[in-house]
Amino acid sequence: MAFDRYGAVPGHGRFAYSAIHQRPDYRWPNGARLAVYLGFNIEHFAFGEGLGANLGPVSPQPDILNYSWREYGNRVGVWRCLELFDALNLPTGTLINTALYEHCPEVIAACVARGDELIGHGHTNAERQNSMDETLERDLLQSCRNLILQHSGTAPAGWLSPWIAETALTPDLLFETGYRYTLNWCHDDQPVAMQTRSGPIWSIPYPQELNDIPMVMGRQMDAKDFAQMVIDNFDEMLLQSQAQPLVMGIALHPYIIGQPYRLRHLRRALQHIAQHRSDIWFTTPGAIANAMDSLPTR
Repeated sequence: MAFDRYGAVPGHGRFAYSAIHQRPDYRWPNGARLAVYLGFNIEHFAFGEGLGANLGPVSPQPDILNYSWREYGNRVGVWRCLELFDALNLPTGTLINTALYEHCPEVIAACVARGDELIGHGHTNAERQNSMDETLERDLLQSCRNLILQHSGTAPAGWLSPWIAETALTPDLLFETGYRYTLNWCHDDQPVAMQTRSGPIWSIPYPQELNDIPMVMGRQMDAKDFAQMVIDNFDEMLLQSQAQPLVMGIALHPYIIGQPYRLRHLRRALQHIAQHRSDIWFTTPGAIANAMDSLPTR
């Protein structure tokens, strides 16, 4: 047959295919089957240059409309979101640009005071790391880790690249600079051990669907529909988790979800999840990685 001359297509070599219903079973701490976390992205953008999500038409730099809309998140939206998380007693995995330590350090200090996990998310979301050579990317990963340790007292265990942009070496460099897990890959509903040239690193599920940037900004989904999407996703995964342990992340950005009318609908969605607190493990990505490390077989 003509197809006989076709072989395997190029692959990444980081993990093998695995059907979710054919894996070993286990439970999360407290016996839960579904782990839920908030991925709270707090970001800072360069003025007059670089990348950034856009509310309206892109203007020549300095693009005041889109820059100031994003900055609303750090001045107002983040505080409204933290008030909501406090009211419901919900922890977060807080993904931070380290440029925030210079721009608005009190924001990160508030997250630390809450006991939230700090996760590396680049220095600024105005740039991607996938254009960097190995030396520059290693320096970025190490510098962000050192800054978080210096300013907040604990080195981050996890990383999410700005714009989910990787080089072919990113998992290798993450392991070699001290990170234990990555959130960059959205290929599964369970943690997956990724192979690197120096040792394994966990891939913790991070959502690209249950995420306000692609849904609200990309697909122009209304806030009430996004909130219903969160509720529907939770209810379905709670049902699915009867068969195997699962992870559900919710990715939020305060300049988007922190707008008052959107926050109103997020409040409804998180209240729904909080009512099931005894049925789930509401946690952070780092705690999920720790739980995976504690299993008898990985």
